[in-house]
Amino acid sequence: MIILKTDEQVELMRKSALLVSKTLAEVAGMLKPGITTLSIDQMIGTFIRDHEAVPNFLNYHGYPFNSCISVNDVVVHGFPGKLTLKEGDTVSVDVGVNLNGWQGDHAYTFAIGDPGPEVAKLIRVTRESLYKGIEKAVAGNRIGDISNAIQEYTEKQHGYGVVRELVGHGLGRSLHEDPQVPNYGKRGSGPKMAEGLVLAIEPMINMGKKDVFTEDDGWTVRTRDGKVSVHFEHDVCVRKNKADILSDYSLIQAVEKTNANLFLTY
Repeated sequence: MIILKTDEQVELMRKSALLVSKTLAEVAGMLKPGITTLSIDQMIGTFIRDHEAVPNFLNYHGYPFNSCISVNDVVVHGFPGKLTLKEGDTVSVDVGVNLNGWQGDHAYTFAIGDPGPEVAKLIRVTRESLYKGIEKAVAGNRIGDISNAIQEYTEKQHGYGVVRELVGHGLGRSLHEDPQVPNYGKRGSGPKMAEGLVLAIEPMINMGKKDVFTEDDGWTVRTRDGKVSVHFEHDVCVRKNKADILSDYSLIQAVEKTNANLFLTY
């Protein structure tokens, strides 16, 4: 069932989304070679709780961490641990919060040092594809219009692999609501969007083929060919003429630009 939000509820969701953005900005400030992904996750949990919210990934269907930290060929749901980041790594950090009963959930991909021109392009194109999809998140359009815009830009124009097994989703009081938002599909297909629909739009794009597999832990998803994958995600409210982006990458990028350990792809 699709649940539309009132303007008042959307503003509460904006607060949740912005807390995720602020958390990811803290991540941007601490990323460097030699840091463990577990130390990043621990900071994330502390920061969220210090802001009177709850990390909504922790214990979600048994997930054991505050965040998902996916490095290089890990597409999503990477377990934080003893892995130390190194020069050239591509790192997707996905964070969720529950603030006053409303969910925020989005992700950002960072490059630790220069990842090389091919990976840098993949990061840039994936981020651009997110905004291509958001442009279609207006009342009267259909979910397939978002899906097709992302697929056309990444797969058709640039030859990347669009992951099929994992999709975006509705967002509200629950972390995952209807409808699902695939990153591939036909224009004019799927549910029609109305004002007040809040979506987590999240392209997951592979350097190589689209095929992925899940490790024995039941969570970590990797590319089958071992090539890099990139993940970006925004929280978006459908409006009449232009989508309202509830999360804010500018908060992350302002810090990213000050961290000499990070490579900018914009």
